[in-house]
Amino acid sequence: MSYTFDWVSKDVVKKLQGKDLRPVTRLSDATKFRQFDILQKSPQSLFFKSEDTPVGYSLLKILEPNFPVPEPEVSAPIPLKHTVSQKLKANVDVKAIAEGGASAEFAQSCGYDIEVQSTSIPDSKLESLQNRKLLGQEPSFVTNCRLGKNRLYVVTEAFEVIKGTVLEGSSSIGLSAKALIPQFVKGQAQGQWQRDRTDSVPILKGAVLAYKKKQLVIENNTCAILLSGNAKKKTFPSIFNMVPRCGFAAQPMRIDLPPSDDLSIETEPYSTRRLGLWINDIPPIGSIEEPVHLDFKCLQNEVSLKTELLAMLSKDVQDVVFSSLLHMLSDREVLYDLMNMLELDQLGHMDGPGGIILHELRKDSSPPWIDLKDLILYLLQALMVLSDTQLNLLAQSMEMQLLLHQRELVKNILQPNFKYPWNIPFTLQPQLLAPLQGEGLAITYELLKECGLKMELNNPRSTWDLEAKMPLSALYGSLSFLQQLQKPKTSPKSGFSSGYI
Repeated sequence: MSYTFDWVSKDVVKKLQGKDLRPVTRLSDATKFRQFDILQKSPQSLFFKSEDTPVGYSLLKILEPNFPVPEPEVSAPIPLKHTVSQKLKANVDVKAIAEGGASAEFAQSCGYDIEVQSTSIPDSKLESLQNRKLLGQEPSFVTNCRLGKNRLYVVTEAFEVIKGTVLEGSSSIGLSAKALIPQFVKGQAQGQWQRDRTDSVPILKGAVLAYKKKQLVIENNTCAILLSGNAKKKTFPSIFNMVPRCGFAAQPMRIDLPPSDDLSIETEPYSTRRLGLWINDIPPIGSIEEPVHLDFKCLQNEVSLKTELLAMLSKDVQDVVFSSLLHMLSDREVLYDLMNMLELDQLGHMDGPGGIILHELRKDSSPPWIDLKDLILYLLQALMVLSDTQLNLLAQSMEMQLLLHQRELVKNILQPNFKYPWNIPFTLQPQLLAPLQGEGLAITYELLKECGLKMELNNPRSTWDLEAKMPLSALYGSLSFLQQLQKPKTSPKSGFSSGYI
């Protein structure tokens, strides 16, 4: 059971039930999602989400000064409270020690009691900011986003904590035993063991738990805000953006995937999305066909293209990236910081293995059609979809060289079930489970369960769940990338193969 800032934010969003309301997932970012703060999104995949990245600027700081600023509307305080506790007690035979018995008790609790307040700018007041001129010298992040064809957004509503509070969680594990030990004494021995743990996370006044955003459009040195959530437009509409289609014959050239917020599948996995064109038909329940451009083959194409480019890098570069990531998987914050730096095109100083990757990027000697930064960013975005538990399990899988077998198993789950928007039973193929024995099998099952699949160890039967589609896609991409980085270097390639991962 979690008692983290991320857990609180997501629970607050569920309670508020606001349309297009999004949680702030990191306490370190809780002051960077206030009104008019600018966010960037640079999705690398059509099949797993990318997070909103604060660029560190307010919209008011990049517009020409001396213009009226709309007054925000502030709501009344909203009290929110959530307490969860669970207790488990069980009797266990301890035959390994002697004839006797043991009982175990496990208890865990967490919760929060906070007040939040909404500060918002309604659409009618946003009109005063439309078509405002930008400053004569545009900030570097605008230039970088224009070159990277990323999308920019502005925060229009934020739910802030009114009073500082401390999020607390506790857990307790107790064991009591009574056993006969004839080899030492004639009689009984009794013992008790107890472990208590308490964690706390301070949430300061002014921390933003949830927010709403609207897209910015910058053209002819003016800035506009798309007031309608249904309006779709690039932030820099004058920039030509080549859109790849699934199934194309790949050529050795740099490919930029379309930076579209709709494509991230982060809120409605089966809502209208685009891959080279707009798809307007949503498959009805009961149909077995996904739109052709959104099937598993498309995901396979996307991952194969990226890993083929990765394979063309020198083995030294691949080894550096692999070993650095192995040491970073246990710390999500470090992965997130590295991802933010790459998204903002900042290749400055960073300690530890992240700094080693940045150093490799600064001296990048890859062929001109390979963008090493985008390849690493693709992997980082896939990893950030996974849970902390999965990141730790991936590190173990890398050390035990399980990646290839795990990738084939995930592929075998995704390929036949990708098109189904409802729960459906399936069976894992025994030949794919055979190489995963003992601890390897337990690690793999836990990886899959964390995606949302209903699975039991030593039982090949499972159930496909729509909610598992995005994390499984991210896991497939992560395993494919890490396996490519880990495997021995083969002969140099002059182009792309026609096979699929």
